Amino acid sequence: MVYCKDIHRQKDYEHIQFDFLGYTFRPRKSVDRYGRVFVNFTPAISKVAARVIRQKVRSWRLQLKSDKSIEDLSHMFRPVIQGWVNYYCRFHPSAFRYNADLLNMSLVRWALRKFKKLRGHRRRAIHWVGKVAQRQPHLFPHWRLGFVPAAR
Repeated sequence: MVYCKDIHRQKDYEHIQFDFLGYTFRPRKSVDRYGRVFVNFTPAISKVAARVIRQKVRSWRLQLKSDKSIEDLSHMFRPVIQGWVNYYCRFHPSAFRYNADLLNMSLVRWALRKFKKLRGHRRRAIHWVGKVAQRQPHLFPHWRLGFVPAAR
């Protein structure tokens, strides 16, 4: 049994969160329409689901697909990423940030191998991917949510 009624946590309970269908339900800070902060029992992506997504992204081995353009990569992986974004970003999108950063860093590693001018210049590659994300946010679904790398 999970106890979620004691908002102010005056007592310690053994179970205050649970996982269900890839979400972790637990107390989180929320803001109402008047700007007041309160504690709410809301879902976000679970650690297990996030780990599965990261393993899947690593299994794609994007950095080895240097023969493909970024548009080709987008066509290959956009449906899967769109499904993750639609499902896991419904309630608490900021919890998806770590997975979006992993996707972006995979694209950075791809750019480092794809373009000779970026080889050995990780920061330049991050900025290059960030500029592409600003120019063409429709390529990857997590870019439309604002999960883009820094661009100069």
